[in-house]
Amino acid sequence: MSQTTDTNTKDQPTNDVITKDVAAIDLGSNSFHMVVAKVVDQDLQLVSRHKQRVRLASGLDEHGNLDDAAMERGLECLAMFAERLQGFEVDNVRIAATHTLRIAANAHVFLQKARDVLPFPIEVIPGEEEARLIYAGVAHTQTESNSKLVVDIGGGSTELIIGKAFEPVLLNSTQMGCVSYTSKYFANGKLSSKNFTKAILSARQRLEALTPRYKKKGWEVSLGSSGTIKAIKEVLVGIGYEDGIINNKRLYKLIDKLCEFDSIDDIALQGLTPERKPVFAAGVAILTAIFESLKIKEMHFSSGALREGLLYEMEERFERSDIRMRTAENLAKKHFVDLEHAARVRGQAHEFLNQVHESLGLKKKSELFSLLEWSALLHEVGLSISYQAFHRHSSYILNHTNMPGFNSEQQLVLATLTRFQRKALKLQELPEFTLFKKKHIVGLIGILRLAIIVNGQRNEELLPLELSIDDETWTLTSTQSDWLEQNKLLQADLQTEQIYWESAGWNLVF
Repeated sequence: MSQTTDTNTKDQPTNDVITKDVAAIDLGSNSFHMVVAKVVDQDLQLVSRHKQRVRLASGLDEHGNLDDAAMERGLECLAMFAERLQGFEVDNVRIAATHTLRIAANAHVFLQKARDVLPFPIEVIPGEEEARLIYAGVAHTQTESNSKLVVDIGGGSTELIIGKAFEPVLLNSTQMGCVSYTSKYFANGKLSSKNFTKAILSARQRLEALTPRYKKKGWEVSLGSSGTIKAIKEVLVGIGYEDGIINNKRLYKLIDKLCEFDSIDDIALQGLTPERKPVFAAGVAILTAIFESLKIKEMHFSSGALREGLLYEMEERFERSDIRMRTAENLAKKHFVDLEHAARVRGQAHEFLNQVHESLGLKKKSELFSLLEWSALLHEVGLSISYQAFHRHSSYILNHTNMPGFNSEQQLVLATLTRFQRKALKLQELPEFTLFKKKHIVGLIGILRLAIIVNGQRNEELLPLELSIDDETWTLTSTQSDWLEQNKLLQADLQTEQIYWESAGWNLVF
């Protein structure tokens, strides 16, 4: 059942005030959420919230595939969201998919079908990026303290973040959620102290390796976000704790209350909605384990969450770009990248793409411009492991490192470009993409390879080069007529590259 609330907090803006509508959607394992807001100058006014329980995670079979029923529930919800978003600009809608679509083996099938229902790109975000965005949402809506511990228990994963002001300093995403724990520890629907003990012990074991770092870092206040902790707070209010503060004693009181019922279906607690009831016990068990592991004294509920984090970041596009640049530069430094050389490759790649983007069918404002530049900056991170096959090492690092500001597919683009930066062009090994067209990725591979080759001597002076594409033929020329005669090593490298391109069915002329 869909739940919608609408609020208008301010008068309509005057004609000389710049306004626009923005929306953020969180495709969670248990529920899908949408928040719509109006931007009025520097102010973000929430207009409406929409929520539907989709139970996506419950549709995962033993092979990790989403069943047809779960997909249909999700698509029906997205169709309703699409009605609300008619007339919205693509750049003003951001959609993030979390744990279930991260792990589902056939997630690409759902995402392809979703594209026909909802004409906006869906980002599958890594767990650490989810944690960062959750913290952003909480920090923007709950600013009364400097140092915060933020806990978010979802359907398939739990995020733990410590941050100061608006900056996370320690974050983690752990694969334990109220849907997965319900199926594992309350599968028979039986509510017993034995089942709770098993669930709490399992969660504590998962948290064991993280606990020392979090306790050492410390925090001033702990905040819980999203549906699980909101439900716990509302039930505690319902049984007499009117301040809604969560603590260990009250959680165990709540467990005792739950064990008075024979099964999950029998639960009748004031404040507990029918849609939350099936996964409530598992959520209580996970939060109890977190309290015990981290020695949390008390926790308050925050209305901010992932979707609010998405909203605020849409209004801080340049700041978000700074986050990505900071991520890329920190990664380059960590792996001792030659930053001067990387910057030259990056500049050359940008120049080449400027020259041929129309031939590739890419718009000037395409995000692939930035992704090409970041891949150029990071193409040699694998050298810190070994020169031999360093392009594969670079690809692995970029695919598996926590990269704040990048979603999973953006990281996959970086990993793919660096994987194919040199040696044989085994294009049959290209992965599938959802947000980007494969032909565009293939074009960027060619550009990055050429940018690296023409900077192969690591000279500070760049040749004045022109790149053009006519059908399948790429032509590299220079206003300096004797450029190849004066650069015999570059000529040899281009001849070798020509052979690689021929084997892939490409044509390189110089």
